[in-house]
Amino acid sequence: MKILFAAAECAPFFKSGGLGDVAGALPKKLKEKGHDIRVILPFMPMIPAEYQESITDVLDFTIDVGWRKQYCGIKTLTLNEVQYYFIDNQYYFNRPAIYGYDDDGERFAFFQQALIESMEKIDFIPDILHVNDYHTAFVPFLLKEKYRWIQAFQSIKTVVTIHNIEFQGYFEPSTLGDWFQTGAERYEDGMIAQNGMVNWLKSGIVYADRVNTVSPNYAKEIQTSEFGCGLDAILRQEQQKLVGILNGIDYSIYDPMHDRHIFEPFDQKTLAKKTENKLQLQKLLGLPIEKNVPMIGMVSRLTHQKGFHLVLEKMEELLTQQEVQIVVLGTGETGFEDGFRYFESRFPSKVRACITFDVDLAQKIYAGADMFLMPSAFEPCGLSQMMSMRYGTLPIVHQIGGLSDTVWPFNPVTHEGTGFGFIDFHAYALKQAVDLALHIYTEVPDVWREVVIRAMDVDFSWETASEHYIHLYKEMTE
Repeated sequence: MKILFAAAECAPFFKSGGLGDVAGALPKKLKEKGHDIRVILPFMPMIPAEYQESITDVLDFTIDVGWRKQYCGIKTLTLNEVQYYFIDNQYYFNRPAIYGYDDDGERFAFFQQALIESMEKIDFIPDILHVNDYHTAFVPFLLKEKYRWIQAFQSIKTVVTIHNIEFQGYFEPSTLGDWFQTGAERYEDGMIAQNGMVNWLKSGIVYADRVNTVSPNYAKEIQTSEFGCGLDAILRQEQQKLVGILNGIDYSIYDPMHDRHIFEPFDQKTLAKKTENKLQLQKLLGLPIEKNVPMIGMVSRLTHQKGFHLVLEKMEELLTQQEVQIVVLGTGETGFEDGFRYFESRFPSKVRACITFDVDLAQKIYAGADMFLMPSAFEPCGLSQMMSMRYGTLPIVHQIGGLSDTVWPFNPVTHEGTGFGFIDFHAYALKQAVDLALHIYTEVPDVWREVVIRAMDVDFSWETASEHYIHLYKEMTE
């Protein structure tokens, strides 16, 4: 199959979250399986120099963004046998961050039209055009409305992946003419309208041939008013084309036997080396070097969505009642950053608050901690719990979304499970799950070891996950 994968971010070039990880890993695996896949991205200045040096210019042309004529350059790079195309426009993309600007709508309006118009110019008309989140979700509408007269595009099938339904792309109806030079008929008949605005993600849901989310449970949840963010009704209406496909993680990167970031390589047969990672991490962070004191790690954005208000609510109780070390890495809302700093000052021998972004330290925490706390209010898929399990660090999660799909909660009677979970989104329930994990770690070490080995054996590779996408693509083209 010929597949064009379009996204606003992609590892290892630039990313802000899970979308970037998926865009980096899935195409690589699809290429390995024999498919002709290309990836198209904006050209961002934060692309590392080692890749910038290998990027070459292909061609350039002009895109009409409403009445504006904008330069569009096409650059290319081949990495791991995948060909990447970059849409170059300094006015829109020469920024220090990927998102967060007042003109994000216009920026991604340009990008979507540019990626469509570039297909003929680079001589690549795909069987499948796979778009991701709101930044590219208007592409199926554009193909079927603005560009429907182009014969070469008429057989293209489209799939929209929803990585997080919170972000939908709401814009004024006037932007249809101002950015796309299209009429307002589909807005007026309600197909692309939501709450008096044009909604790009809703448009993608309506116009795409298939829609998927990044975990089976999340696909069910977003069809409810609690998690659908206003789109639950349209998702129920279009449920025949909605499917949940669990993300994978890149085993060439997240591999405790070959991870250059961690102190000692290890696997299920050499768990003593995992303990060495813990001791070295304690030394690095200036914590007491105690191999028998359980360490809880957290690597995340520090936000309400990630459930950190529940953690802070029970921090003092946990730290005064239990012999434990807690390591937090991440940035986010000021109140959470200050809260964890406060507990570090109160309990300097038990807490380290690393309020920063540090890939190297993140890997050391995945490898060195005993438990990984992830109490998200909602989680479309989540990758951190899969990464922690890969490194034998047992997750403690709110059983929601992809966390429910990936973590098998420990059963105190049968000793089955791959981590620990709580159902009610309350601080008390979180504390109970943490207490159970600490009890098993401290009092029943043989059982703990069994669960660690079981967690490390779970297959979260893209080898498996990619097969589900291939099946989806084949359904669309047969």
